[in-house]
Formats: sequence, C-alpha cells, structure tokens
Amino acid sequence: MKNGLEDVIAAETQLSDVDGEAGRLIIRGVSLDHLVADATYEGVTALLLDGLMERSFNEAQLRGWLAKARTGVFDHIKAADATLLALPPVDAMRALIARLPDGEDFDTALRLLAAPAVFLPAILRLQRGERPVAPDASLPQAADILRMLTGKVPTKEQTAALDAYLVTISDHGLNASTFASRVIASTQAGLTSSVLAALSALKGPLHGGAPGPVLDMLDAIATAENAGPWLGEALDRGERLMGFGHRIYRVRDPRADALKGALQPLIATGQVDSARSALAEAVEAAALAILKLRKPDRPLDVNVEFYTALLLETLGFPRQAFTGVFAIGRTVGWLAHAREQALDGRLIRPRSVYIGPLPAAA
Repeated sequence: MKNGLEDVIAAETQLSDVDGEAGRLIIRGVSLDHLVADATYEGVTALLLDGLMERSFNEAQLRGWLAKARTGVFDHIKAADATLLALPPVDAMRALIARLPDGEDFDTALRLLAAPAVFLPAILRLQRGERPVAPDASLPQAADILRMLTGKVPTKEQTAALDAYLVTISDHGLNASTFASRVIASTQAGLTSSVLAALSALKGPLHGGAPGPVLDMLDAIATAENAGPWLGEALDRGERLMGFGHRIYRVRDPRADALKGALQPLIATGQVDSARSALAEAVEAAALAILKLRKPDRPLDVNVEFYTALLLETLGFPRQAFTGVFAIGRTVGWLAHAREQALDGRLIRPRSVYIGPLPAAA
C-alpha cells in the first residue's frame, strides 16, 4: 500500500506520458516542445480524441463543429442568476456545465469542449456588471475566448499565447482530476459526469487552484531588489514558494519553458507590462538560487504555475478565474481519458486496508 498511490500503475494509456526524471511530456507521440511550437487548441483536441469517438474528423472540421457548439451552449448563460454569480467563477462554471445532458457520443463531447470556453468569459463579465458577449463562429476557439472576455478581437500574439497555454495543459498523465474522470467513466455514468468530477478535483489548491497565489507572491515582493530577502523570509516561516517544485518532475517542468516561450512574442511587441515581466524574471532567478542553497537535496525548479500566472494575467484573466481557464484546456484530456477508460477499461474498484478496531470476541 502506498499513501497517495505514489508510483502505483492504475491504467494503460496512449494519450500522454510524463517523464519526471528527464523533464519530458509526450502527448500522443509528440513531445511538448514540438507540439506547442505551432499547434492550436483544435489541433491538440483532434490529436487527443483521434480514434476515441464514433466519428472521425480533422482539425479543420473540428474548428467548425466547435464554433457551432459554442453558439449552442451560449443559451445556458440565461440560467446565471444572482445566486450562481455570487459563487467563485469555477463553481459558477461547474453549475452551468451541470445543465448539459450526459452522454457518451461526439455531440456530448463537443458541447463539453465548448462549454467552459463560453461560460467562463460570460460569468466574469456578468460578475463585473457587463453583458455577456455571444460567440463568433468565424473565429477559432482561443481567439473567441479572448473576444468573449474583453469584447475585442485579440491580436495574433494574444491568440497564439492562449493557444500555447491550452495546448500545454491539455493532458498530463494520471493527475488527480484525470484519474477522477476515469473513475467516473468506468461506471458508465457519461461524459458530463466525468468532466464535472474532474473539475471538482481540479479546483483544489493542491491541483489546479495554485497559479493565482503566484501573482500574490509577485505583488508582495514588488521589486527585484526585494526578491531575495522576501523569499528567504518565506522559507524561514516554512512556507512553500508558489510556482516552484512538482510532485512528478525532478527537473524543470517542460511546461514552464513552453509558457515562458509563449510570452516572448507578447513581450517583443509591447503587450506585456515590462516591469511585471522583469520582476517575474528576477523572482525566478532568486528563487532558484535560494532553493538550491537551502534545499540542496530536494530538486525544486520552476513549474507550470509560475508562467501560467504571468501569461493569463497578461491576457486579461483575473487571478480568481485561473482554475477555470485551466479547465478550458484540460477538458479535452479528461474527455480523452474518459473515452479510453470506457472503451478499454474495467470498473475501477481498488481495495483499502482496514486499520480500525475489531469487534469484541464472542
């Protein structure tokens, strides 16, 4: 028995492989560094779902079908009443997703791929007292998300940056939310149920709820000169440095480099606050130096959260919505794993070791 199922093999998959020792992520046979260079959200979705649905398709077809699905799910925004809008964005988004019919077919999958992309921008606008922006079926998913968020068609650099993020976090082995998706799928409950279970796991601060505090840390540090002293005092208090260290990776998280690279065109074209990006660079360097000094026996490097926070902030998402944006990208991974489990797996039913009291002898 291993607490937390550390290193326990629970499934065979063709979807992704996380090599923590080498710092490598493979998605459907393609390494992340090659995939993120030119892939779109629609492209990685077609890659992950290939052969798992009852319908075959290519990236171009998927783009059109997704656009139509976004238009279809927008009608559910009418259910966003004051009670729902008082919830955190990810909880409000989950409530709207729960309105979707459950099924195992491709149309169900399309609705689930479209729903968080439509619901999150609408919820954020409604919570600010603004009217939701309806989807534009002529745009690809990443561009339409940003347009629905801001009311303006994004620049090509902004669209490419969000595409890079969505591709980067589309799948990542048997993490907690993906495992939750597979458990539900093994009961034949339906894809909507799988996504809702996965989203509930993702919102936890030990999983997808962590990028926001990276910005809280940058705000508290404030200046490059303060980085070293602030980080040292945080470690003295026994606090974790947000954006550093990972359960699996023993070297630098490859997703961190992918997202840092995705920011470069925005920086080069002046679409990133230069002071903010310089502060992030200084904090990264100071954190790596102090972690190497203070914890020489623990490999702690930059993880996906650090540059996720800077990228999503740059694109206009408030930090309380970061988990919801994560869900937009990861839903395709949840669906792919759910379908793989339903097609090839059994009902997931592990055993526990009872350590409670025994009944008294007769």
